[in-house]
Amino acid sequence: MACPPPRIAVLLAQLLSLLWGGAALADLPRIGAEDDWYPYTAWRNERIEGMSADIVRAAFAASESPIELAPYPYSRCMELTRSGSLAACFNTTPDSSIRAEFLLPQEMLFSDDILLWGRNNADMVDDLDAIRGKRVAVTIGYTYGEYFDGYADIRRIPVRRDINGFLMLQRDRVDYVIAFRGTTEALLRDNPELVGEFKALARVHRPRLYLSFSRHHPQAAALLQDFDTGMRQIRQDGTYQRILANWQLTDGQSPLQGSTLQERHNNKTESP
Repeated sequence: MACPPPRIAVLLAQLLSLLWGGAALADLPRIGAEDDWYPYTAWRNERIEGMSADIVRAAFAASESPIELAPYPYSRCMELTRSGSLAACFNTTPDSSIRAEFLLPQEMLFSDDILLWGRNNADMVDDLDAIRGKRVAVTIGYTYGEYFDGYADIRRIPVRRDINGFLMLQRDRVDYVIAFRGTTEALLRDNPELVGEFKALARVHRPRLYLSFSRHHPQAAALLQDFDTGMRQIRQDGTYQRILANWQLTDGQSPLQGSTLQERHNNKTESP
């Protein structure tokens, strides 16, 4: 059999290298990243940016587990993970249904306060009974703790993004907005015309946020183990703390002090 001329041999070698590289890339497990939840995760400057995106990348790098992040709206991200099209999705505040439908690692990504926001002249709120019948903007697909999510006597107004809820509040189309402290602070920095319009009225809940893994993706269970291993390593070597400090979210505390509405509710239900 005749050998191919040198130029053809080189081209064949380059083609095979490209095909192999493409196959390797295609085999990378894809993890969904929420595309509009800055400063935690968002699609900005033609890339996925944010504190939790940096944490996820660092954890898998520490465990030497190559992954690919892909941006999606939160509800779509979770649905693709539920079906097994994605290996995992973040950022998730687990409730009973999420625990049943997804695999959760031992290591959380971070925690932050969920706050109830109102106009700057609104009264402080010490129980959800105080806003019975009121209109509260909630972001589609988000969970806010079992007490708020299970409270039936408020009118939930679904919005696609947090900013939509605050604009509705500014125009008196809703009475309150429920949103995380960190994302609201970033939203106000990006929209300075809204500064001074709103204030936090209550700490509703302080959840832990997770990278949720699929029960139907073939690589998800192994990736979960790699993630936990990597998270423990970056906590131990200081990488995790440096990421939080870089995003100026070292403690995640809000100006509101005391127990959350969720904690007060739990204390009431647990009392004899």
